[in-house]
Amino acid sequence: MKKAKEITVLCDSQVSLVIFSSSGKMHELIEMLHGYHHASGKKLWDAKHENLSNEIDRIKKENDSMQIELRRLKGEDIQSLQYKELMAIEDALEIGLSGIRNKQASLMRQLLEEENQELINILVCSSSSSLRYKSI
Repeated sequence: MKKAKEITVLCDSQVSLVIFSSSGKMHELIEMLHGYHHASGKKLWDAKHENLSNEIDRIKKENDSMQIELRRLKGEDIQSLQYKELMAIEDALEIGLSGIRNKQASLMRQLLEEENQELINILVCSSSSSLRYKSI
């Protein structure tokens, strides 16, 4: 910020410093660009940038919707939901729970098979060792 002030004084110009917050708010930048356009008559914010801005807004809205849906799946913010919406959430949770249980069962079978194979190897090794001792 100090350097921006120095450049303003040295160059006799206006300097803007843009700092993005963790929430990614850009409205200050857009206001600054509109102010520059109005004062100078030069348009920096063309159609391409407008499309990008619209896409950013769309993605932010989609992100907000997904965060609301995630909170609802956790059982939060469900007071205002209608019966059909609650049923849809319940169905989604049941499908997810079924998938989780199937994956757990698959992993458990795999673990048991590996342990079974290890036990077979131990038995085979101990059987061959005992046979050698008997023949001596």
